[in-house]
Amino acid sequence: MAMSYRSDRVLTIDRAAPTVWAPLSGFWQTADGWIRTHANYPHHAAALRGALSLRDESTARDLERIVGDRRSDEVVAAVADAGGLAVRVLPEQPAVDRALRRSPLVELERSRDRSRVTGRIGSGARPLDGIRVLDLTRVIAGPVCTRTLALLGADVLRLDPPHLPEPEWQHFDTGHGKRSALLDARTEHFRALLDHADVVVLGYRSSSLARLGVAADDLLARHPSLVVAELSAWGCDRPERAGFDSLVQAESGIAVVESPDGVRPGVLPAQALDHSAGYLLAAGVIAALRRQEDEGGGFRISTSLRRVAAELLGMARQDEPQPAREFDTAPHVATFDVDGLRLTTARPALPGLEFAAPRRWSRDQPRW
Repeated sequence: MAMSYRSDRVLTIDRAAPTVWAPLSGFWQTADGWIRTHANYPHHAAALRGALSLRDESTARDLERIVGDRRSDEVVAAVADAGGLAVRVLPEQPAVDRALRRSPLVELERSRDRSRVTGRIGSGARPLDGIRVLDLTRVIAGPVCTRTLALLGADVLRLDPPHLPEPEWQHFDTGHGKRSALLDARTEHFRALLDHADVVVLGYRSSSLARLGVAADDLLARHPSLVVAELSAWGCDRPERAGFDSLVQAESGIAVVESPDGVRPGVLPAQALDHSAGYLLAAGVIAALRRQEDEGGGFRISTSLRRVAAELLGMARQDEPQPAREFDTAPHVATFDVDGLRLTTARPALPGLEFAAPRRWSRDQPRW
């Protein structure tokens, strides 16, 4: 399980580790505290540079210099207004976390439809054989969910918008057993694929999905026996706000808890919010499919990185940091040949199962 959560640390492509973090992603000290930026995607990096009057060739040192004399809230607001991503590093908020923990870690809501769907779960060699999953996610958490469903036998088709590139290393890390294609969600072709899906997993902002007519409510209105799983960074009550694991760690208080010296913010030893949310969402999908056979109807499943953070912050802690344990990674990795590339990735956390090889991002046809 530890290796699965740290899969990006063991991923190699032709024996070389990928560059995971962009130069302008990270913690930056301001005049009154710290902020965290996320600039791994080109459009977010461009927005960050534009907001802070940085040139294309600007370095991390340039960013550090510019924000050092400005207030955190001023920098965060400027970046957000430009379409970039930055948050203030904040201490824990126990009252907020307690309120979040009063809601289920994974929300599972049944639709009003009562049509029965039988004979699908467990009828093949693997539990989800024959289940068609339309994967509308990216980054880590959503792809971890759909990778898990593929591991259990589901036919997973990942669709990405043609205008949004994905770092190929990221897809190699979570793309096992899936097909990957590009398709505009506004096309008839996309709607035809939806007509034959059993499960749809959503990982984009719900406000963006609503503008395309593919938010969870839209999908269940047109396909009442569908299982729709949705993942967000901050929760479904904040539909316009984008975010990533690192940003949620920073704003929720985890970065302060993990500080190595009581001054500089720190991080968890893995993208634990992403991976936890992905596995939890997959478990919710499986539970919904099982209930669907018994009760009929469609289901809506949801969780968020912020809700996972609240759960983590409510757990017991050790008084002293524990040193990292060294162990042999060889039994926990698998090697694949992907179009001539030698790819090494973490093996699945579920015993007795093995991943199928990842495919190249966007190289498949958008069809079942």
